[in-house]
Amino acid sequence: MKGLRVLRPGPLSLLQDGGRQGWQHLGVSRSGVQDLHAAAWANRLLDNPWATPLLEVALGDLEVQAELDTWVAVCGADAPLTLDGQPRPLWTRLPLRQGQRLRLGFARSGQRVYLAVAQGFSAPPVLGSVSVQTRESLGGLRGTGQALQVGDCLPCRPAHFEQRASVPWPYIPDYRCKPLLRVITGGDAASFAEDQLQGFFAQSWQLSPLSDRMGARLIGEAVQPPARQWSLGVGRGAIQVPPDGQPIILQADHQTMGGYPLLGWLHPLDQGRLAQCPAHHPLRFTPVSIGDAQAELRAFYRFFRR
Repeated sequence: MKGLRVLRPGPLSLLQDGGRQGWQHLGVSRSGVQDLHAAAWANRLLDNPWATPLLEVALGDLEVQAELDTWVAVCGADAPLTLDGQPRPLWTRLPLRQGQRLRLGFARSGQRVYLAVAQGFSAPPVLGSVSVQTRESLGGLRGTGQALQVGDCLPCRPAHFEQRASVPWPYIPDYRCKPLLRVITGGDAASFAEDQLQGFFAQSWQLSPLSDRMGARLIGEAVQPPARQWSLGVGRGAIQVPPDGQPIILQADHQTMGGYPLLGWLHPLDQGRLAQCPAHHPLRFTPVSIGDAQAELRAFYRFFRR
């Protein structure tokens, strides 16, 4: 099958979708896209279902050449986008003709860009998903968890739209802003001393450069965790507090069991905003009720799940 030929793969470009569900009890993390908001918009612009396979490009520096006529959409981090050397807008669906070259420069703000193609990229699913999990060697073009390489072909099908379409500007995030991220307190929160719990919300944290797709590590004034003597299952967004008092927010490639006390969970719709923050970016947190978080998430999926 023809598709998009990779000329420059960028630092880390991974095929992703909605993730592999139903395997955490066997120690397999869900994986999937880091920024659900940007990825969902990229697919919606092309009339794809929200979990259609697309490319997650960390930091940019990607170049592909089309081997067929199709349409693409690029959403996420603010990176210069050109088509045969001519500037093109992000958060817009664009025609890509056979022989043309699409290039992403390095991101000026944000960390991840999502390249979607009409009808999605084709790859053999592993445990129900094409999502790349490099640590467990799952997913991707060959099913072995590899990042994109020079010469790879991203298989896709020809497609045609009558006109371009763009995301309305109120839904395009400004990744330069300092985010206020919402937290659903729970888990072991009641076991934290009140001053320690309030201290988490009162201070400004920094994102550690040691963060990755497994966990976002925070740097700040240590939070004293309560004692924990057992492990339990954990999911994305869980906020663990290890003995050093520097919280870890679990990301898409998180482990499936954890023994550190849990302060709560990051709002699912704020996880993508966190994934777009660079190292040392300041972060603030505020409590949100589980009812409000559920209502917003339901509205999100009603809009994008078609």
